[in-house]
Amino acid sequence: MNRRVFSSTLAAAAIAAATSARAQGKAPLVRADNVVFVHGLFADGSCWTEVIPHLQARGLNVTSVQNPLTTLPDAVASAVRVLDRQPGPTVLVGHSFSGMIVTEAGVHPKVSSLVYVAARAPDAGEDYTKLASTFPTPPATAGIVFDGEEGRLTEEAFLRDFAGDLPREKAKVLYAVQEPFYKALLTGKTTNAAWRSKPSFYSVSTEDRTINPDLERFMAKRMGAKTIEVKASHLSMISHPATIAELILEAAGHGRA
Repeated sequence: MNRRVFSSTLAAAAIAAATSARAQGKAPLVRADNVVFVHGLFADGSCWTEVIPHLQARGLNVTSVQNPLTTLPDAVASAVRVLDRQPGPTVLVGHSFSGMIVTEAGVHPKVSSLVYVAARAPDAGEDYTKLASTFPTPPATAGIVFDGEEGRLTEEAFLRDFAGDLPREKAKVLYAVQEPFYKALLTGKTTNAAWRSKPSFYSVSTEDRTINPDLERFMAKRMGAKTIEVKASHLSMISHPATIAELILEAAGHGRA
């Protein structure tokens, strides 16, 4: 596809997204020069390092939050502190569990749009565990082990079910820096559903073994998100960083240079 055709296609997609947003009572998409990332379980803020250079090369200001993985209020507060520091409209991006944080903290006045990458997207007050139970349980669930109040994935589950499309050597490095989460984190419920009022984008991982891909599709459709599907494991932002970066750029109102 040449640049002129791509630009025309992107413009048409932006118009369609804006029309859809208006139809759903959402705010219009505005240009944002800031991106804030939030990570989920079994990871830390470095999980976005493959995507970040793509955005920085386009002049965007990028920050990756270090989610404490203790309680949902603590996690939301860590994101809000970073959002408070942003100099203007900001795209809030979450992976996996951090979709809970994006959904809650996304009502922040500086957040212009939301991007969910194979992420949870509950409604306000919704029991996500109950929602997820209406779909087949993904294989990674059986690989979660607890040491007292701290949970983590076994190495076998991490390599096979969490990072299944990454080179084994790279996946083992990610396993080595896995951040344990606290049981209390899983009991939290959102009080807001930012996707009801903000333009939303969703990347479904079709080979996901951590969140059921059909659950991802359900949540994306429910929120009226601009949705793409990536043939990837749960870690699409590492295995397909350019694709995820393009979705974020679209959410930021930036066309291809």
